[in-house]
Amino acid sequence: MSLFDKLEFRFGRFAIHGLMRYVTALNGVCYILYKFNPQFLNFLYLNPTLVLQGQVWRLFTYIFIPQFGSFLPEWFGAAIYLFFLWWIGEGLEHAFGAFRLNLYYLLGMVGVTAAAFITWDSWAAFTLNASLFYAFAYFYPDEIIFVMYIIPAKVKWLAWLGVVVAMFSFLTGTWDFRLALLASLANFFIFFGPELARGARMRAQVSERRKKFEAAKSDLPETLHECAVCHRTEATHPDLEFRVSSRDGHEYCKDHLPKAAPAPENP
Repeated sequence: MSLFDKLEFRFGRFAIHGLMRYVTALNGVCYILYKFNPQFLNFLYLNPTLVLQGQVWRLFTYIFIPQFGSFLPEWFGAAIYLFFLWWIGEGLEHAFGAFRLNLYYLLGMVGVTAAAFITWDSWAAFTLNASLFYAFAYFYPDEIIFVMYIIPAKVKWLAWLGVVVAMFSFLTGTWDFRLALLASLANFFIFFGPELARGARMRAQVSERRKKFEAAKSDLPETLHECAVCHRTEATHPDLEFRVSSRDGHEYCKDHLPKAAPAPENP
């Protein structure tokens, strides 16, 4: 039984079913309040300095800040974001189960909070959403998303693009930024890192075996005769005789040549 199984067995009854539905709904509520008062979102951002001054609610409220986008009208971008958040959440709960999604999201929040305090900067909720998207891509790599609402692309392609951008940022960023980036994606590494590592090792082993097989195969001389049963050839057994069976047209060695069918009796 894995650690996650043990935790689910002990604490599974406390899981919030439909977690991402609540998160999506509260994002919608915050967007409405923002439209009434544009300064409202300033009370929700994850700001380490203000957290240490006693505004501890910021450790949680930043996940309710909706993302608007910049290519379409604000209200439409917010609607697309809410739908996307709900869609990913439903898919992950179906694949994960309620408890593991709760744990994954909680670890993501801890990682984003750690990243904020490492860099002493505000890390927006999109970092947490990135870890959700990578998990979704792991379970549903061939799902189609319309980029810019018109260009179809598989989820795995977008996830790999995000990985490339993250790797570039990691290589070019400061050490504080690198630590923060790793912390913000720690939930993904904890949940999927071991399995991804096993898959990489298995692919490497398969590739190595294939190379050895091809090398060994290329070392064998070309043959004209091969038994369809034992696969012996004139190269491996020079003294062996081969015959083509009249029954099926296959070639056999003398030890495995099928016997001719008996002639029918005259009536």
